[in-house]
Amino acid sequence: MVRRLPEYLMIWVPLLLSAAHLVSFSLWTLWISFTPSTLVPVSGWVGLRNYTAVAASRNWQIAFDNLLLFGSAFVLLSAATGLILAILLDQRIRAENVLRSIFLYPLAVSFVVTGTVWSWLLNPGLGIQKLVHDLGWTSFKFDWLIDRDMAIWTIVIAAIWQSSGFAMALFLAGLRSVDADIIKAAQIDGAGAVRIYRRIILPSLWPITITVVVIQLQFAISTFDLVRALTNGGPGIATQLPALVVYDLMFQRSLLGRGAAAAVLMLLILLAVLLPYAAWRYIQRRRANHA
Repeated sequence: MVRRLPEYLMIWVPLLLSAAHLVSFSLWTLWISFTPSTLVPVSGWVGLRNYTAVAASRNWQIAFDNLLLFGSAFVLLSAATGLILAILLDQRIRAENVLRSIFLYPLAVSFVVTGTVWSWLLNPGLGIQKLVHDLGWTSFKFDWLIDRDMAIWTIVIAAIWQSSGFAMALFLAGLRSVDADIIKAAQIDGAGAVRIYRRIILPSLWPITITVVVIQLQFAISTFDLVRALTNGGPGIATQLPALVVYDLMFQRSLLGRGAAAAVLMLLILLAVLLPYAAWRYIQRRRANHA
């Protein structure tokens, strides 16, 4: 026990400090959300007034609708893209290492860089539309970045490019962990490739799929820098997300109490995703221990 004390200190001290930091600032934000704080924190009690004001604001309503659309499209499409890439790489192709590195490369790029580069590519006067026009196809139109109805999809595209490699890595690890003997037995019984994937391989990836979905949902809920760099919430407020509402209230309008309320609402949305996942993992672990 004494010999392992340095190991325990190296592990538990940082963990406890991080937990104390997280809990203390979360409680502080929660307290601020019930006060009339504006530019600086002040004492007082306004009940749920900040929450009702945020929930009734047009910015928050648009941000919440965008979160539902962006979260659903991003999670489904990034998971599907990652799965397809993983299946293709699992065919033991010769250039697998090179392709895997290419697909994983976006993970090494910050979201600010991703948003900036995609803002150039999707800018009608600089990017894809201008390139196609210069090639002679003047009727081509790709102005989603300045279209209020389509701008949210530019964020989906950039986010998929950034995160599908992560999903691919997890799915590829899952594919490589499937018992080869079961697959060989199915092939001997005459099952084709499609049936093997549908009946054996894909069902075995279910735990990894849930993990990918939860992690991507967590990213979608907390997305800030990608949107800030790509659209800055525009055109107008067409691509607002909850994190941008928090930033706007706290740092641009100096409404600290309302910004804290919006942050707490974001936390509740995040907990609505993480707590069921934690409960599911706990149940799975209990079943594994009793098996």
